Amino acid sequence: MNLKKNILPDKKSRWRPTAIFLIAVITGLGLFMAKEAEVVSYMSDNPLACVNCHVMTPVYNSWMHSSHREWANCNDCHVPHNNVFNKYYFKAKDGLFHASVFTLRAEPEVMFMREESQEVVQNNCIRCHVQQVTQTKYDGWIDDHAKNRTDRKCWSCHQEVPHGTVHGISTIRNNIAPIPTDTEETVIPDWLEKQIADK
Repeated sequence: MNLKKNILPDKKSRWRPTAIFLIAVITGLGLFMAKEAEVVSYMSDNPLACVNCHVMTPVYNSWMHSSHREWANCNDCHVPHNNVFNKYYFKAKDGLFHASVFTLRAEPEVMFMREESQEVVQNNCIRCHVQQVTQTKYDGWIDDHAKNRTDRKCWSCHQEVPHGTVHGISTIRNNIAPIPTDTEETVIPDWLEKQIADK
C-alpha cells in the first residue's frame, strides 16, 4: 500500500491519470519489446534462439554442417554447466552484452570470445572430451603430452571445430542461406522447384 502511494499521485491529483497512462505505456512498450526480441526463446537450449541476431546466421550455418550438430547445441559449449544458477546468470550476462553490442551496431568485423567465455568453452571441451584430454597411455611416449593437452586452449589446434574457416560479419552478405527461423521464405530456387514439380 505504501509503495502505491510512492508511485501514483493522490487520487484527487490531476496528475494521477497522466501517471497511470505513462506507466501503462512503459509497461506496454516493455512487453512489446520483449516479444519482438523473443526474450523467452533465450531461456531454452534451442540453437535457433542464437539466430535471433542475424549476425549469428553464418555461425549457426557452420555449426549445422559440423559433426558437433549431432551431439552439442550452442549452450553445451558456450554456457557453464557447473550449476543451473551459474548457467542462467552467465547466459543473461553474456546475452545482455551481445544484445547491447548488436543493438548499437558496434559488433567487430571478426568476433572473438572474451576471456571469460574462453574459460567456459575450454571447460566444456574438457567436460565432453575428458577421455582424450586425460589419456595417460601416451605420457611415456610423447614428450610433454599431459602439458600439451591441458595447458593450451583446445582451439589452438582445432581451429575449425565446429564453426569452419570463415569468421567475420563480412561473410553475412556472402552467405546464401536465409535466416533459419524464416519459415515464410523457401530455400529452394525457383528453377529447381519447377524441375522437381515436372518429375
